[in-house]
Amino acid sequence: MAQSLGRCAMRGAQQTLRSLRPALWSPLHHIETCGPSASSKFVVRCTAVGQPQTWRLPLAQRNYSSLAGTELKPPSQPLPDPEVLKHVTAALGPLDTKPLAPPAQPVVIVISGPSGVGKDAVLERLKHQRPDLYFVVTATSRPMRPGEVDGRDYFFVSRERFEGWLAGGLLLEHALVYGEYKGIPRQQVDAALAAGTDVVLRIDVQGAATIKRLMPDCISIFVTADSEEVLVRRLVARKTEPLDKLLVRVNTARQENEHIANFDYVVVNRDGALDECVRQVSGIIEAEKARTARRLVRR
Repeated sequence: MAQSLGRCAMRGAQQTLRSLRPALWSPLHHIETCGPSASSKFVVRCTAVGQPQTWRLPLAQRNYSSLAGTELKPPSQPLPDPEVLKHVTAALGPLDTKPLAPPAQPVVIVISGPSGVGKDAVLERLKHQRPDLYFVVTATSRPMRPGEVDGRDYFFVSRERFEGWLAGGLLLEHALVYGEYKGIPRQQVDAALAAGTDVVLRIDVQGAATIKRLMPDCISIFVTADSEEVLVRRLVARKTEPLDKLLVRVNTARQENEHIANFDYVVVNRDGALDECVRQVSGIIEAEKARTARRLVRR
């Protein structure tokens, strides 16, 4: 078959070359056939007068276009015989057009890990790649840092207002971290899930344990660094705290890293490999949503 196709391509190339002006194409040095390629064409390379030229000649096969210059692709699937389909529907009745696989249910994804591992960078990149996800904004009583934006990075509120939310039951979970409150507003999570949207929570290890207790079917992902040395270097490079608070963060990070076993997945955010880390996180979400247990059981 390959030899037959090769002869057809060679004859087509020779006919094409004979139609060209001899003054431009003499002497003809050689004709090289390569193929068939993925686009169902033969590649014919002609070298004449020291100038190599490349021609792509379509194969003259049944059900393929024979027009030169068009991209030729075989049908992705064979077309069904209408008569056979008619007999099938007559025997079985009307065919159901509903999806065979139940739609995926919305999930809650918990992203956690020690300070300095780059959770914010991972989430920021994930936001650009996955606009289908809803990223809950955490509320905090700590002061705003340079470059942070209220309502984007956190909801920055006073301690009095935060404690008022606590008294009113408006927070899904909360914790006292480094002397400041942090918590997840309940309304954001409930509204996103009701709309069928997957929810991403960025919380510390303590808060992740609370969410796991309240929502046992959530997906928990622990993000960590290459090593403790890399983690400390990142914390020092941030220049956000004095030395005494920095030491507290390092000691806390050591303790938090011991909770890896409590999470469903662990992903290492290596230096210079942020995209790989984000790819793994996104892949975990897709794999979990494809599980039959999540598709067959509704909330």
